[in-house]
Amino acid sequence: MTESPRAAPNPRRRSERSRRAILSAALELCAENGYGRVTIEGIAARAGVSKKTIYRWWATKGAVLLEAVIEAVVSTSPLPDTGDVDADIVTHVTSVMRAFTSPVIGPAYTGILSELLHDEALARAVNEELVRPRVALVHERLAAGQRAGQLPPDADLELAVEMLYGPLYYRHALKRPFHEPDRIAVLVAHVMRALRAPAAS
Repeated sequence: MTESPRAAPNPRRRSERSRRAILSAALELCAENGYGRVTIEGIAARAGVSKKTIYRWWATKGAVLLEAVIEAVVSTSPLPDTGDVDADIVTHVTSVMRAFTSPVIGPAYTGILSELLHDEALARAVNEELVRPRVALVHERLAAGQRAGQLPPDADLELAVEMLYGPLYYRHALKRPFHEPDRIAVLVAHVMRALRAPAAS
């Protein structure tokens, strides 16, 4: 009697305890040793799981670390809606800056970004799972500001998001010191003032 083929592993059936242990282990090892020295074997040993368990849920260490970074960024960089769009954007951009400089999140995200030029699958995942959802979140908060009359109806919100995030990625990519929180407030003020300026004829 032949054995029936096994069903493909379903990521939704994975153990939440093991998943969290793996993500934590990946971030810890990256912070301790740098992205380049992180291995699936090392993550498995630190998390107390088998390599097979990790490969059942993620294809590469980059995928593991990306999921860990996404969860950390989402939990540490909220975008509130207090009714004051300027203050809310300052809160959000400041929290993103703190995530970039976090000793836990920062090394992992730096390593992921360094891989994008020669890992197309990881580049797609970063854009689809992290960048686009966060950009959409900021865009919607600005759009809510428009609906509330705090921003003009013709403001270019897509460009505004690039203006807000661009300086952070510029400093992150070139390893330049990040702005202090008061400078973040100045940056946001400049962007919001540009959005409210009359359009050039």
